[in-house]
Amino acid sequence: MLKVGMRAPDFSNPDADMNNIELSQFQGKTLVLYFYVRDDTPGCTTEAIEFSDLESKFTKLGAEVLGVSRDDCIKHSEFRDKHGISVTLLADKELVTCAAYGVLQDKEVDGIMRKSVVRSTFIIDKQGIIRHALYGVSSRGHAEEILQLVKELN
Repeated sequence: MLKVGMRAPDFSNPDADMNNIELSQFQGKTLVLYFYVRDDTPGCTTEAIEFSDLESKFTKLGAEVLGVSRDDCIKHSEFRDKHGISVTLLADKELVTCAAYGVLQDKEVDGIMRKSVVRSTFIIDKQGIIRHALYGVSSRGHAEEILQLVKELN
């Protein structure tokens, strides 16, 4: 698990439009990087909509919001369009970024052990340092909680 004060691990993932997004693109900005289980599930949809609804407030604070899951770019695109999601969604099919941020756990599903994503959020400052690392968060109301933490950083 990552801790406050650590340098955020680099990442390079495609978004819903297949544009490559890297951590280095956010130098000089606050970055909210949230990890979620899967597109179009009730909790993940709620979380993405709430972050999207608050996106202009994050922008006013100089913060960008990115969501990451193991879904592919096409699934992200369909999810975004279906629910009007405005925050950028990154595909991590190979779970490289999820592993780097320590958000994977082994979970038994139908008698088979599988890697599952723990809903988690990181606030990364303008210098690339983790200022908040929250693991196992709830979806409802989480975006507002993160907005308050970003306000406190400014």
